[in-house]
Amino acid sequence: MLGLALAGVLAIICGKADGFASPIKMSHRWSGSTSPLEAVESSSTAGGQTEDLPQALIFDCDGVLADTERDGHRPAFNSAFKIKNLDCEWSVELYGKLLSVGGGKERMTAHWDEVGWPDCAKTADERSVLVKELHLLKTALFNQAVVDGEIPLRTGVIRLVDEAIYRKVPLAVCSTSNDKAVTNLVKTLMGKERLERMQIFAGDIVEKKKPNPDIYDLAKDTMGLDPARVVVIEDSHIGLTAAKAAGMNCLVTKSSYTGDEDFSAADQVTEELGEDGEASTSVTLATLGAILRERASAASS
Repeated sequence: MLGLALAGVLAIICGKADGFASPIKMSHRWSGSTSPLEAVESSSTAGGQTEDLPQALIFDCDGVLADTERDGHRPAFNSAFKIKNLDCEWSVELYGKLLSVGGGKERMTAHWDEVGWPDCAKTADERSVLVKELHLLKTALFNQAVVDGEIPLRTGVIRLVDEAIYRKVPLAVCSTSNDKAVTNLVKTLMGKERLERMQIFAGDIVEKKKPNPDIYDLAKDTMGLDPARVVVIEDSHIGLTAAKAAGMNCLVTKSSYTGDEDFSAADQVTEELGEDGEASTSVTLATLGAILRERASAASS
């Protein structure tokens, strides 16, 4: 039974499935009597005020779009270890420490370099094969959890994405996660229409992962961006470090693992994006515009 489920998810990951129905409840998407963009138009034009708009809005995936690490990726890793008959289980506390390493394959490698490799992986080639097989299996299990509706979007994500779409602000996702996993999460939780408005930069598309700035540099070059006019939304210290090293502005929205990390370099830090776009605590394009104006003011003084 597990084999059939994994085969189906692997078909999605490898691009061999034409599509799949989302079982996600409406509470995980936009809710209300008006359409998303109608509601955004109403709140964006309230009071007749205008604000500076980012040249692009870039989201991290894990921890930002959805709080996936503790209850998504970690259980998927542990299930993959069990399926491969490995005596390894990552606790909530241990996985939090391992998140200092960007990338799933890199995370497994760093862990076993420290505690010792399984008996089935004595040589460098065997270790490389094991890590790749485990990561593919973990990705399949994670994607199944997303499709099954076990991982909801974080509060305010849909609202801010729809505001950016309405105001014609280009959108992207920059993540160390597998590109198919990121695409699957966005498509399943946000819908095909929103996915089509986003550029995805993820996985092994760059050699050096966060905290290196390579993924953001790639987005900058591909999209033709001025980094000083870009706002990134991250949830971790390593993500913040990557964004700032690329010369971009960064707003941090804390996640379950990152509340105590050092965010002193961030342009703004918040607990969440907030569901009500009119509330003073919610992050909107006006919020991001204020970050851009502050940077421009600082640069001219």
